[in-house]
Amino acid sequence: MSAPVTLDRREGPHGEVVLRRRAEHFEIIVNGTFLMDTSDGRSERLLIDAAQAALPEEVRAGAAVLIGGLGVGFSLAHAAADPRWGRIAVVEREEAIIDWHRQGPLASISGAALADARTVILHTDLMDYLRTSPDTYDALCLDVDNGPDWTVTEDNESLYGAEGLAACAARLNPGGVLAVWSARPSADFEGSLRNAGFSGVRTEEIRVARGVPDVVHLAVRPG
Repeated sequence: MSAPVTLDRREGPHGEVVLRRRAEHFEIIVNGTFLMDTSDGRSERLLIDAAQAALPEEVRAGAAVLIGGLGVGFSLAHAAADPRWGRIAVVEREEAIIDWHRQGPLASISGAALADARTVILHTDLMDYLRTSPDTYDALCLDVDNGPDWTVTEDNESLYGAEGLAACAARLNPGGVLAVWSARPSADFEGSLRNAGFSGVRTEEIRVARGVPDVVHLAVRPG
């Protein structure tokens, strides 16, 4: 495996964020912890497709989706490639990551999606937005760290608890879908979803070359 080359390093309000290139792929490292790279993208695309498939048929066309975490841009690009989504909002708290997409190397992935009239990038903290925004969505697709049991920063933990899930439910229209990406399955998180009043709780897996599969946790706000 080739050695990584650091392309940019920023100190943000939540710690250090680094963009690296390893051969033909890009990597995002947050506070020394690997977050994601551009080597695959299947699970990020599943995040979007699973949410769309779980929506009531009558709202699939024109549905509004909120993507939590811009990352390397796979989820945004995949959503923008699907004409069924009517409004696509992306919340990203790291200014560096937004810059890498708007005028940096990651524009090769997200350029067309950012130019799409349906897309808006919201530079803010996801929990703050969920708690205070009056906007509602048909789907929330969250990929802000490595999952409920493996957070990159401690302040992300609140998203997966009772307060965070209540905030998610408040932003969802009745019958709306919550989809949460995770680097490994979490039975405890499934229980938290049920305790928060969500229905239809299930987990979809994506097999990886080694180790436990990536997953998408799915849940529905009752109508």
